[in-house]
Amino acid sequence: MRTHSSARAAGVIVGLEGVAVVVLVIAQVLALSGGDAGDPTSGIALIVLTAVGAVALLAFALAILRGQSWGRSGGIVSQLLILAVALGAVTGADANPLIALALAVPAVLTLALLIVAARRAGADRSAAQGRGRPGAGGPADEGPDEAERRRG
Repeated sequence: MRTHSSARAAGVIVGLEGVAVVVLVIAQVLALSGGDAGDPTSGIALIVLTAVGAVALLAFALAILRGQSWGRSGGIVSQLLILAVALGAVTGADANPLIALALAVPAVLTLALLIVAARRAGADRSAAQGRGRPGAGGPADEGPDEAERRRG
């Protein structure tokens, strides 16, 4: 399936987010090995969960670039989760508006690109299947009277 520029841009941004999370995993491993964690068991669990998130983001990016709908769906959910983290970064006792902005701006941009890409993919799919499909106005929508009148 052909990918549009919006899908390619979204795939690249989601891929960069995945790479950033891989860097975060590396930083977490270094912190754990340096004795920076209060509870090593919790530290390991956090590393594993973060690594799963990194793999998921990279898989979504690859799927988006290949034009697969599950990648767009996963990318949309990921951007909504990133926006939730950004909201958390701007509120609370340790609020940091700059971190919130750094998280929110690419997430909003990518969310918009993914929605545009999903709409374009749907339009392309409808155009490719248009003839003979119920609801598309082709011969499959004709009743027996219309088909007979057209032949006769």
